[in-house]
Amino acid sequence: MSESQRTKIYFASDFHLGVPSYEKSLEREKAIVAWLNHIEPTAKEIFLVGDIFDFWFEYKQAIPKGFVRLQGKIAALTDAGIPVHVFTGNHDMWIFDYLPKELGFQLHHKPVEREFNGKKFFIGHGDGLGPGDRGYKFLKKVFENKFSQWCFARLHPNFGIWLANYSSKTSRASTGNEDEKFLGKENEWLYIFCQEMLEKEHFDYFIFGHRHLPLNIELNEKSRYINLGDWLQYFTYLEFNGTETILKKWDGKVGQEYILPN
Repeated sequence: MSESQRTKIYFASDFHLGVPSYEKSLEREKAIVAWLNHIEPTAKEIFLVGDIFDFWFEYKQAIPKGFVRLQGKIAALTDAGIPVHVFTGNHDMWIFDYLPKELGFQLHHKPVEREFNGKKFFIGHGDGLGPGDRGYKFLKKVFENKFSQWCFARLHPNFGIWLANYSSKTSRASTGNEDEKFLGKENEWLYIFCQEMLEKEHFDYFIFGHRHLPLNIELNEKSRYINLGDWLQYFTYLEFNGTETILKKWDGKVGQEYILPN
C-alpha cells in the first residue's frame, strides 16, 4: 500500500483484554485484530488510548500470558512503517520497556498534543484528569511510585498476576454499570477539564478513553470533547480523515458511523 493512500488517523481505547473470561477476551481480541486489518491500508497513524489490557505488569523475566494475536498485529503494523501509539491506562499503567521495544510502538504515560492537517488534538487516557476523584489520584501516585513497583515485582508472578486480576474484577463488580450513565456536562470531570484547558489554549479535539461511554460533545464552536467508548460493549473507535472526525462502530466486517443516542 502506497503512502499516498494512508491518510487517516485512528483512535481506540479500553479493550480490557483478559476479562471477563478467557473465551470472551479471545473473541474480543480477534475482533480487534480484524479491525486493525481493516484499517491498515488507510492508516497513517494509530492511537490506542489506554486500558488495552485489564492488567499488565512486566517482571524482569516474565509477562502475563495471552494476547499474542494483538501483539503480533501491532508488530506487523510498525514493521510496515505505520506509527502506533499506546497509552497506559489505569489498568495497564505498568507497561514498561518490554512491549515498546519488542513491538515497536511509541509508549505514552501522559497525554500528548498533536497537530494533523491544521487541527490540534489533545490525546490521553483520561484517568486522574479534572476535579474530584481524589482517592484514585492518590492511588495512582502510589502505583506510579518506583518503590511501589519494586515491591510488587518481589511477588512471584503466579501470585502477583492473580492478585491484580482479582482486584480488577472486584473493582469492576463494585462499580457495576456506572460508566454507562451520562452524568450531565456539569458532572462530567473530563468535560470540565476540557473547558479549563480551553481557557489556556485552543484545541480542536480532546480525545479520551477511560470513560467507556461513547461521547461527542461540543465545547464551543471550534472544539469538541470525544470519548472513544470501549470494546466490552460498544466496539467504537474514532476516524480522522484529514477534515473531520467520525465516531464509528466495528460490526465485524466494516466500520459504520456510530449514532449517539439523544
